[in-house]
Amino acid sequence: MPHRETNQTLRQRLGRPETGWRERWYTIIFEADTREGRLFDITLLVAIVASVLIVMVDSLQGVNEHLRTLFTVLEWMFTLLFTAEYVMRILVVQRPWRYVFSFFGVIDFISIMPTWLAFFLPELAFLIDVRLLRLLRVFRILKLTVYFEEAEILYRALANSRRKIFVFLGTVFIITVILGTVMYVVEGPQHGFTSIPVSMYWAVVTLTTTGFGDMVPKTPLGQFITSLTILLGYGIIAFPTGIVGAELAASIMKRPLTTRTCTHCLTEGHDADALYCKHCGSKLPEYQNDRPEVPGGPAGGRRKDA
Repeated sequence: MPHRETNQTLRQRLGRPETGWRERWYTIIFEADTREGRLFDITLLVAIVASVLIVMVDSLQGVNEHLRTLFTVLEWMFTLLFTAEYVMRILVVQRPWRYVFSFFGVIDFISIMPTWLAFFLPELAFLIDVRLLRLLRVFRILKLTVYFEEAEILYRALANSRRKIFVFLGTVFIITVILGTVMYVVEGPQHGFTSIPVSMYWAVVTLTTTGFGDMVPKTPLGQFITSLTILLGYGIIAFPTGIVGAELAASIMKRPLTTRTCTHCLTEGHDADALYCKHCGSKLPEYQNDRPEVPGGPAGGRRKDA
């Protein structure tokens, strides 16, 4: 999942122009707090969805034969639009290379390359579907802060339990190797267990209780091992749920994060009762908060959606 970037951290990382047309277009392109910025992003999202739908419909043989010219014209219109947008994003920032090699910069570049490359390799035309990744910008437009907060809690829970999960996955891998080796010895190639890797595939399918049925033990001992493996699988499935669930509960019990920002270094996330910045030591401005669920907010107050 991409890390959330506020407008302040984005300005600091990419470099926002102070005056002129670059400053105005920076506000429109990179920020969704203004009417023009929201209109720009909404138009961009509509164009992305429309361009992907055209590629999908164009893949239908019957439709392609009748509307090939129309689809070609529309696709080039979208490609020119996205190319102009990509160039503008590079022009309006003070540190263009940081944008070029950022997550969304790479996605923007990939989204325009298939059509240009289709000049030389026509089979690449259908790779334009990668533009769907750019729909991640919908979070900037709709300002779904409530989802960001819950996603951040889930991310912290997963991060805190990562070592336990790695140990769990290592244990599952060891069990898979052992079961695959045992079934290769018990069943053998004559029953479809032609190698240890193939038998490990059977072990993974059986442990997850999926049971595709493409590999079935024929001997009584093999069937007995399969029964034990299925029962073991139910226990394995429940184990990581408990790990993540415990960390998730612990994360929810912690004090929620705030968006309190230091005016000197722009570091976010200070406690509601903090007096100085935890990063640079500068004195923090008075905490402004109308969210009752965050410490320092008005009791019984009403939350304002961003």
